[in-house]
Amino acid sequence: MKKILIKSGRIIDPVNNLDKVSDLLIEGGKVARIDSNISIASDTEVIDATGQFVVPGLIDMHTHLREPGYEYKETISTGTMAAAAGGFTTVCCMPNTRPVNDSQAITEFILHKAATEGFVNVLPIGAITKGSKGEEIAEMAELREAGCIALSDDGRPVMNGAVMRRALEYAKMLHLPVISHCEDTHLSEEGVMNEGLISTEMGLRGIPNVSEDVMVARDIALSELTGGQLHIAHVSTRGAVELIRRAKERGISVTAETCPHYLVLTDEAVTGYNTNTKMNPPLRALSDVEAVREGLQDGTIDIIATDHAPHAQEEKEKEFDNAPFGITGLETALSIALQLVDEGVLTLRDVIMKMSARPAMILGIDKGSLHITSVADITIISPHTAWVVDPVHLKSKGKNTPFSGWKLKGKVSATIVGGKVVHP
Repeated sequence: MKKILIKSGRIIDPVNNLDKVSDLLIEGGKVARIDSNISIASDTEVIDATGQFVVPGLIDMHTHLREPGYEYKETISTGTMAAAAGGFTTVCCMPNTRPVNDSQAITEFILHKAATEGFVNVLPIGAITKGSKGEEIAEMAELREAGCIALSDDGRPVMNGAVMRRALEYAKMLHLPVISHCEDTHLSEEGVMNEGLISTEMGLRGIPNVSEDVMVARDIALSELTGGQLHIAHVSTRGAVELIRRAKERGISVTAETCPHYLVLTDEAVTGYNTNTKMNPPLRALSDVEAVREGLQDGTIDIIATDHAPHAQEEKEKEFDNAPFGITGLETALSIALQLVDEGVLTLRDVIMKMSARPAMILGIDKGSLHITSVADITIISPHTAWVVDPVHLKSKGKNTPFSGWKLKGKVSATIVGGKVVHP
């Protein structure tokens, strides 16, 4: 494997409290040395990172790669290519494939495809229940043995409290986090956007905040009862933020994520019936955005995940009521997060922590830092490079982004996985 010298970059590694301009040498696929003016042999590839950030590879805990079963939306190949373009060296893929990833065979299929066709590390998330139907616990031990690193029925909340309790109990024995899509489907009914003034004006059925809040409260209570490791997905409401904050104060084993769109968009973006602003949970009110930002800032919300959910163009071109929920996010997430740095919401260290080190800690994987001998999963960022989001140029098959036409700042100039440059 070729040696790579990353020259004169600003190396930022929150885990090792490192923030300095230096060189970084990759040898044998691992970080071999961090020092000033490293001399090299003639066969070493040199990447000039002057004026750029060199950080641990980004980790996305919430990605939909769609394969198997929905290859017309995305494949493991195209999804991981998009991840590499967005600076992600590891993605965790949700189990809502066809068939659902509730068995060893599906997990092994995903891992094989990732090894042969993928551009970045792929860590499968297994289903909580068989078929994600919320009725019977999946074979969790089998899923863990096959390579699943967490459990979730994402997109389908486990409505039965007794089933969720057992899931947390079994997952605890296997040291697996349970990732919960918190939604009371009886309260959200046939809703398609946030319930409020705008949904009323537009004549669209709304999804109230309480549909998320009550399930967050229930799952926190079940985590407290069982001691199971609960991770709450895509937090979007001020009520959920406050519930998680109080749970952490009581020492309950709960972590949480939010997504870039819940930090910079409100339900006003839905005006005009743009189906690329339709997601679940929906874009909320400004007061929710402010609360989610505050929760991210004070550590109540641990990480930024993408919830990358690609769909075919013809699916999103339906009437708003009939279009599927979900947007793409892998290629815009970092730039949106860096926008929060410019606005003073987060520090640069916060962004790297919440998009790399902290996800690794929650998952219990040896990633998210640049210590010597660590696997060389590295993202190089050009912080001042401006670009315009053009769906046509996205690597993902899904072009369903709400940020089309946005002028963003901060671009990934190189993504390195296991010592190999995978982007550009």
